[in-house]
Parts: sequence; C-alpha cells; structure tokens
Amino acid sequence: MRGNIKQNYNKTIYASFIGYIVQAVINNFLPLLFITLQKTYNIALSQITMLVTINFLVQLTVDLLSAKVIDKIGYKKSIIAAHIFSAAGLILLPILPDILPDAFAGILICVIIYAVGGGIIEVLISPIVESCPTDNKEKAMSLLHSFYCWGHVGVVLISTMFFKLFGIENWRYLSFIWAILPVVNAVLFSKVPIAPLIEEGGKGLSLKELFSKKIFWLMLLMMICAGASEQSVSQWASAFAEQGLGVSKAVGDLAGPMAFALLMGTSRAFYGKYGDRINLDKFMTVSGILCIISYLCIALINSPAVSLFFCSVCGLSVGIMWPGSFSKASASIPKGGTAMFALLALGGDLGCSAGPALVGMISGRFNNNLKTGILFAVIFPILLVICAIDSKRKKHIA
Repeated sequence: MRGNIKQNYNKTIYASFIGYIVQAVINNFLPLLFITLQKTYNIALSQITMLVTINFLVQLTVDLLSAKVIDKIGYKKSIIAAHIFSAAGLILLPILPDILPDAFAGILICVIIYAVGGGIIEVLISPIVESCPTDNKEKAMSLLHSFYCWGHVGVVLISTMFFKLFGIENWRYLSFIWAILPVVNAVLFSKVPIAPLIEEGGKGLSLKELFSKKIFWLMLLMMICAGASEQSVSQWASAFAEQGLGVSKAVGDLAGPMAFALLMGTSRAFYGKYGDRINLDKFMTVSGILCIISYLCIALINSPAVSLFFCSVCGLSVGIMWPGSFSKASASIPKGGTAMFALLALGGDLGCSAGPALVGMISGRFNNNLKTGILFAVIFPILLVICAIDSKRKKHIA
C-alpha cells in the first residue's frame, strides 16, 4: 500500500518537473520573437523589450499576493489555474495582436495572462515537491529546479529548429504547439495527489511570525543574492558570446545563454542525483566561491573568449543557489508554509531584477563597459557565501 502511495506521489513530482518546463516556455519563448514582432507589427523595439519587465513585474505581484490567497483557494485548484493561464496566454498570443486595433496592446494582454500563470507556478511548485513523501528533499528540490534549465535549453533549441525548417513567419503555429504543454500538465495535476505542506491540524506561520525570525531574513537575503548572482551574468552572456567568438546574434544566443543554462542544469541535476552524499552547506559555499572567481575573471581578464568561458562556469556555480536556499529555508523553518515560499520566490525575483539592473546602471556610468558592471555585481555572490556560512551556524534557530 505504502509503495502505491509513493508511486502516486512520484507522478506528482513528474508533473512538477513539467511545470517548471512550462515556466521556461513562458519566460523564454517571446524574447526569441522580439525582432519579428517589431517588424510584423511596426512596434518600437523599446516597447517590445519592455514586455520582459512587465512579465517580471506581474510575476512579482503574484508572488506578493500568493502569501495570503493560495491557502484559501487550495494548492490543486491554484496549480491547475496557473497552467490554464499559461496556456491561455500562449494561445491568444498569435490571435490578439491581429484582431485588436493596437497590436502591442494585444501582445501585452497575452504577456500579463501567462505571467499570472508563471507567478503561481513559481510560488507553488517548490512547496508541492517539498510536501511529497520523498526520502531526500534536498535532492528532489535540486532536480526539480534543473528542469527549468532543461526547459530553457529546449525552448531555444526546438524554436530555433522550427524557425529554420518552417520559417520564423510561422511562429504563430509554434505558439499553439507550446500551449499544448500546460494544457496536458493541467490535466495531469487534476489527477495526482497533492500532500498538505503543514501536517493536518497544524498551521503555517503568519507573516508577522515569519518576520520575527532572524533565520527567515537570512534565507530571504540568500534568495535575493541567488537570483542576482544568476541573472547578472546570464543577462549578458549573449553579448560576451558575440564578442568572444565573432559570431552572429543567433549563434551568440546559443553559445552564451544556452551554455549558461546547460551548465546550471547540470549542477542541479548532479546534486539531484548525489545530494545524499554531499553536504548542502559546503556545496553552496564552494559554489559561491567559484561564482566569485567567475565574476572576477569575466571582469578583470581582457579576453572576450575567456569572458565567455567564465560565463559558462558561472552557470555551473549558481546552479545550487536557488534550490539550495529553498531547501535550507524548509529545514530551518519547517512551519513556514505557503507564506514563506511566496516570500522566498519574491526575494528571488527581486534579485533577478536587481542584479542585471545594477550591472546596467554601473556599466552606463562607465561608458557602457559591461565588465565594470559585473565587477560591482560580485557583491551578490560574496554576500551569498557569507549568508551560507552564517546560516550553518544558525541552523537550529527557527
């Protein structure tokens, strides 16, 4: 009987893996179409690129609201709704820009719809996996987060192949094809069991109780630094690829961000397989130190090819930071509940925004020198290492 229960929850974990692939689709598909959308609908590129910021802001807002709303609705209904929102945005993307008077407004509506889905997925998938009766939750969490990386790589590769075979002008069909994934996964989530995060009769900590715990603030700072350490370099990996290899932007996108995502996924999958033999605190500390070295080499060594290499190494080094921070928070604050996961997701998203913003701001002050911006952003992995060491000391404070 117990084996059947565990097998059923394995299906929940598989659906969660697909959930992160769905999030990778909605975050990474549209940027591949920026130039095409600009030319097709005669929209200013500044407006088009603003869609990424809007996607992030909507997900950030959802993170913030989720702390109070999701527990009332329930995990199962919420995660199914998240996939419906994701599918709806992708299905409407080829339709609304053509039927509305303002094409940009049509694209914007679609981005907002699927960003709501992406925000709910980000908040819920980790606690859903955390609640499953698995033997090693740190391993499961790391493996889970690797699927976002594989999803990112898959979106770029499959979309690039589709555009090559059928022409980028047929992108509308591909949007419909990608929409199948969240539809299928919504059906899967309707059939699998979802365990309560807090034991029956128990109650998760309130926001006030969470905020009163020093260990929570430490975990939140780790999440901010994890997001910032990841995106500060990932955002600019394509530029380094173009400079380092002297290739076109299309090839640069494959060599830069894809190499970063592949190695980040490899790091997460490695810990997902061997995590029961590896001390998480030590792994995060060593990864943080490798990240610092990568940043310094990108910034200080005057060779575009070397910069590109260390961009990839940076992907390897940041892999454990996000899932590791989630796992450490769960172990340190076992009754954190939905509120804790929502706020940690919020912190991670803030870091994903703050890191690239700092790099861009500093670079702008130094004649658009990206290396100088990345040199300043080394503060994020430094802070993360300090937090990882400090959290080890405070492990039992909760």
